[in-house]
Amino acid sequence: MKALLSGRRTDLLELSDLEAENIRIKSLHARISLKMNDNGKANLLVHPIYHTAITPDFLTDNEAQQLQKGEIQNLLRILQDDKGNKTELLVEYDAETREFIVSDSEKILVPDMVNNEFLTPAQKENYRKGKEVQIADGTKFNYSGTDRQGILSNRLALVASVLIDGGLSYMVYRGLNALFNKKRDEEAAGRLSPGYYAAIRDIEDQRPGRSDQAAHNYKGNEISR
Repeated sequence: MKALLSGRRTDLLELSDLEAENIRIKSLHARISLKMNDNGKANLLVHPIYHTAITPDFLTDNEAQQLQKGEIQNLLRILQDDKGNKTELLVEYDAETREFIVSDSEKILVPDMVNNEFLTPAQKENYRKGKEVQIADGTKFNYSGTDRQGILSNRLALVASVLIDGGLSYMVYRGLNALFNKKRDEEAAGRLSPGYYAAIRDIEDQRPGRSDQAAHNYKGNEISR
């Protein structure tokens, strides 16, 4: 539910007794996501495991193979329509479903702060482009459209904050996966910075009736405003 409500894809799920357009499927493994339609309503999308990946026509065969072989995490492509409007696309490959995932980089939600440290304009731009970002406390992270949490890191947890309507909204990420093709020491990854705990305290300060100890007990991706 957290992945869906955050605009991301879930992990692989086993779906049973599906019916659509006179087709009945007893069981299917797939990721699912939500997408807003033109009427402002959410449609449930099913992303099954494909036999063969369908390569976007704006990728070369070599670029597609690099993504499929895991040699690179993503590619940026700028497309231009007949009216001269340009769209920057971030392309990734989901090895589990054998599907190329294409994201409009302008629609990627970029945090204003991570672990109580403001990101610079350059860091925000790098995050939007799927590049690795490092902050002063040594935390490294980058956006990933293939990951259930939407972010990879050299740490097991971090707190991202977004400025909305003059206030801060917090997202607590826990159990993060490692950065692309990079091994990490799990013990070291679990050593979180003072900035992380300061952000947790800021969240708790906005939640009357909860003890300080509760900051270390709740799980998942929690949003606090």
